[in-house]
Amino acid sequence: MRLLTTALLFSGLVLAADGPLYVFDNGAGRGALTVEQQVELTKKTGYAGIFYSGTRQIPELVALHKAAGLKVVGIYTGMNLSDAKPGYDPGLPAAIEQLRGTGALVTFTINGKTPDKQVATGDEVAVKVVREVADMAAKAGLKMALYPHYGMHVARIEDALRVIEKANRPNLGLVFNLCHWLRSGDEANLDARLKQALPHTFMVSINGAEHDGDWDRLIQTLDRGAYDTKAFVAKVRKLGYQGPIALQCYNVKGDLEENLRRSMAAWRAF
Repeated sequence: MRLLTTALLFSGLVLAADGPLYVFDNGAGRGALTVEQQVELTKKTGYAGIFYSGTRQIPELVALHKAAGLKVVGIYTGMNLSDAKPGYDPGLPAAIEQLRGTGALVTFTINGKTPDKQVATGDEVAVKVVREVADMAAKAGLKMALYPHYGMHVARIEDALRVIEKANRPNLGLVFNLCHWLRSGDEANLDARLKQALPHTFMVSINGAEHDGDWDRLIQTLDRGAYDTKAFVAKVRKLGYQGPIALQCYNVKGDLEENLRRSMAAWRAF
């Protein structure tokens, strides 16, 4: 019995080491819990760390993760082309420096439109900012990842790849967001899109989902939805992706801890 128990424990440790799952802070209590409570909940429910929104409280976030044996997988920020002077969050340079040595990703959305509403002009403005942020990240030993977000200037994988090519920075890649990719209506082209995207993919986000619909259908706990997220993860891994995977939880209803436990149980079943 002791040998069997030891084997099971060892097996669990191997699983945790080989297949860590991170969680977006929108599922860990952002806005409802302190950073300390978010890290505690993340650790308690078996996740490897938090994908964090914004540039504030970074030293506290890093220290709490380190103390808990977790990793800050990345921060989420961006720019808006509709601003009078489009640029990055004023707190971003300090946040990047505070993340030095953590390996955290600097993820970046590009929203809005330039006055002429032309894609090429928007790209031109965005690329200047993206290069500046990517260079700051590089000096701190970090990578930057564009975050395609439905409805934004960079909304699809193809948009991110276009800007990556124009920006031409070796530490610049993208996040492959399952829910935003499904929302774009591109499900039939998965194989082609992965072939294009994976060489540039620094993080993958997953969740339970239906095949189409609004966010309440496209973002669910990992044990729900008709879309085969398990097969998606298997395909991504088979194609050689070994980077971080994080759980998207935007606007998922219900108890935070119960939702996290349900998704973690599904992940371990993968």
